[in-house]
Amino acid sequence: MPLVWVTGNSGAGKSAVCALLKSRGEHAVDADWEGYNHWVDRTSGQVVVDPPDPVPPGWLDRYGWQTSRAEVEALAAGARDGIAFFCGSTENDGDVRDLFDLVVCLVVDDGTLRDRLLSRTSNSFGKHPEELAAALDANEGAEAAYRRLGATVVVDGRLPLPEVADAVLAAAGRLLPYAG
Repeated sequence: MPLVWVTGNSGAGKSAVCALLKSRGEHAVDADWEGYNHWVDRTSGQVVVDPPDPVPPGWLDRYGWQTSRAEVEALAAGARDGIAFFCGSTENDGDVRDLFDLVVCLVVDDGTLRDRLLSRTSNSFGKHPEELAAALDANEGAEAAYRRLGATVVVDGRLPLPEVADAVLAAAGRLLPYAG
């Protein structure tokens, strides 16, 4: 089964797209909430079992949000028919890129990003000034960085959610053999 990575900065719309794909019957996982991503101590390499929420000042200097390669490998191995969508992004994206058949990057401008992070109710990341500053810093040049990582499709995450999901599905559809 082809594995499609739907990535982008915090607040770009990955979780919302994932939920819509699931509601449409697609095999989609939200990496942040389904056990694929974890806070990791960059010094020791240990996963933080019970991270603080919100993160305290200075937290982001030592700890990073990272994807578990083993978990993504298990997803790829367990996938059967159709396409699986992996929705999420972390600081170690380059360590897992080779596991995906297609990368779709959602991008938004800084104003949209700020508004989404400060108003979202699904989680608190981005509400703390240090987190917001880090997200805005990461957003600068994000599209270029994802293109270097191998993003073959870039989607404007400011579009209405159904249009973003349709663009993701259209890009993924190219991975399936022609049934005609």
